[in-house]
Amino acid sequence: MTISGTEIEQQSPAALVNTVTAIDILLEPDATMIQHAQAANARLLKNFPKGFTLGGQYAPHVTVLQRYVNTADLDRVYKATDEVFAKEKATTWKLRAFKYYYIPQKPIGLAGIVIEPTPDLLRLQHELIDAVAPFTAPTGTAAAYVTTPQDPDILEAVIQYVKLFVPEHSGDHYSPHVTIGIGILDFLDEMLAAPFDTFTFSPAGASVYHLGNYGTAMTKLHSFTLAK
Repeated sequence: MTISGTEIEQQSPAALVNTVTAIDILLEPDATMIQHAQAANARLLKNFPKGFTLGGQYAPHVTVLQRYVNTADLDRVYKATDEVFAKEKATTWKLRAFKYYYIPQKPIGLAGIVIEPTPDLLRLQHELIDAVAPFTAPTGTAAAYVTTPQDPDILEAVIQYVKLFVPEHSGDHYSPHVTIGIGILDFLDEMLAAPFDTFTFSPAGASVYHLGNYGTAMTKLHSFTLAK
């Protein structure tokens, strides 16, 4: 449930002020996934022009873990997470995209490309959960998020989603995906009913983002170097 936004290699102003920060630890996909995601996004924009354009401000990505962490511990989060990524040769993984899905928000839905969870992905997620655990906060408020003049409020459903990410969206409940845009429900149903041409791709990078509304990954806080 995320879309990725502005890439800034520093803490956002909100992260410097608030005691808790909502973060997304994510994988950045290679050109193969980006091309598929942008093509699907173009279809969605024809159906719902008020949606967002994928790429640039909203970069395709695969969320691995969302958490509330203590803002004062962000540097420790980066260090612990970097140690996890350093052990993984994620750029060699072959991930399989096999269908579309959407989260309904009548009369529209937030759509994505679903990826098969692999032992590598599940191991990475488990290790990241353990690495970040000493620095997590039990919950957060709207103050933990990035807001903009255009989107000044944070939905309560988003706040709860991040709070419950580990029990409800990890391990056997983890459904990795790349968010591709917004469409009208009838159009999304047609997309899901049509045959999906499966494809494989690999991670090309990894980062920590500061979350915004709707689970958007708004501001890049830190990048990791993936082992080859």
